[in-house]
Amino acid sequence: MFKELDPVLHSQLRLAIVSILLSVEEAEFVYLKQQTQATSGNLSLQLEKLRAAGYIVIEKGYKNKYPVTTCKISAAGINAFEMYTNAIKEYLNLTDKS
Repeated sequence: MFKELDPVLHSQLRLAIVSILLSVEEAEFVYLKQQTQATSGNLSLQLEKLRAAGYIVIEKGYKNKYPVTTCKISAAGINAFEMYTNAIKEYLNLTDKS
């Protein structure tokens, strides 16, 4: 009856990260930190979980001699987000009919 929710996306911070990345071409670590108000350590951990699931791509490089981490959502991440939001909608529709 109820679809299982993706445990990777069923975290407030990871869901926020994916939502942000859906609205931009790419985002630097500092931008994601500002938008989510997460600590550096927690953000790093959650980004790694999303990367390990194949939902984002993380690129490390340099900008004006300073290290920069840039994140982009992958096709798998877009698909997972769509499936997650559709499952939530089904939960809401079933709840409304009760």
